[in-house]
Amino acid sequence: MSSDKRYFVCEPYLNGNETKYVMDAVSTGWISSSGSYVNKFEDAFAKYCDVKHGIAVCNGTVAIHLALAALGIGQGDEVIIPSFTMIATAFAVCYTGAMPVFVDADKDTWNIDVTKIEDKITPKTKAIIPVHVFGNPCDMDAICDIAKRHNLFVVEDAAEAHGATYKGRKVGSFSDIAAFSFFANKNVTTGEGGMCITNDDNYDMLCRYYKNVCFNPNGPRDYLHNDIGFNYRMSNIHAAIGLAQTEKADEYKKMRMTNHSLYKKYLGDVEGILFQKDEADSENVGWMNTIVLEPEKYGRTRDELVAYLKDNGIDTRLLFKSMSIQPALQKYGCDCSGKYPVTDYLSDNGFYLPSASNLQEEDIKYICDVVKGFAK
Repeated sequence: MSSDKRYFVCEPYLNGNETKYVMDAVSTGWISSSGSYVNKFEDAFAKYCDVKHGIAVCNGTVAIHLALAALGIGQGDEVIIPSFTMIATAFAVCYTGAMPVFVDADKDTWNIDVTKIEDKITPKTKAIIPVHVFGNPCDMDAICDIAKRHNLFVVEDAAEAHGATYKGRKVGSFSDIAAFSFFANKNVTTGEGGMCITNDDNYDMLCRYYKNVCFNPNGPRDYLHNDIGFNYRMSNIHAAIGLAQTEKADEYKKMRMTNHSLYKKYLGDVEGILFQKDEADSENVGWMNTIVLEPEKYGRTRDELVAYLKDNGIDTRLLFKSMSIQPALQKYGCDCSGKYPVTDYLSDNGFYLPSASNLQEEDIKYICDVVKGFAK
């Protein structure tokens, strides 16, 4: 089986007003962080998430850092994160001087295992960062209940979950501050970019203050700075793309969810292939179409299948490595002594299949036929 077509893991889909808005920003000279599209994008995306405030920044990693800084997280504090996540989640905690503390993944949903969170809470714990892995919302009722009982902040890492809902509410609306990424492979993209969202007026003010090198927000630009700030601004050009993407966010969400369903339709009966289980009462937006192999049932290893797919023009991407084995975090001083068996299994046996919003059903069927044809 072969195809002349190349299937990339994920390509951006730009079929709205992106060119129109970018050209307007360029032609009027508003290309830096000043310009109308930044405010328009912030307002549009906040409205899309059903919250009051959006604060545009230059990428998703700094959005998490900015949220933690606004909450006062710092040296001597601990922040609970999943062991199964992109390392940016952990790095953002490290930027504050605080210590990331890891919790294993749930074997079915692949999100943070809420039954193990309280085991990791100490007097130093100040926040929990749930990550909505691959667009699947976490059990936010349980997480928010734990946070309330232990007086902890919640910062949602919603980098992979634009438009996803839990019990009818958009992700990002459950936490003190939430962070999104708009990298090129996200359901809503600006190429590079991120955003904090919040319903709290004070946190909104603090995020804007810190992201703009702590210029005095209420006085003249006198170049006197009372705090250490960050240059995390988003350009008007990136925001122009983001506004156009947000205008069509529901369309892109539907496309991703449809593709996710098609993968399950064509691979659901293949022995040895596991899909992520959706959280109860949630809407998984299918950011990445991820499968985990059970080699003893499928008859091949994950790496054998990945190589075979590549030979047939199908690109893939391996999954996150556990935070507990990251050399950078070991050097930083994180406690990496625990066991994280679910995370390890996912890392060793899982991978992404092509996941662009505009994949056609015939493309997905071909990819699935290749996967099925290689099984023993």
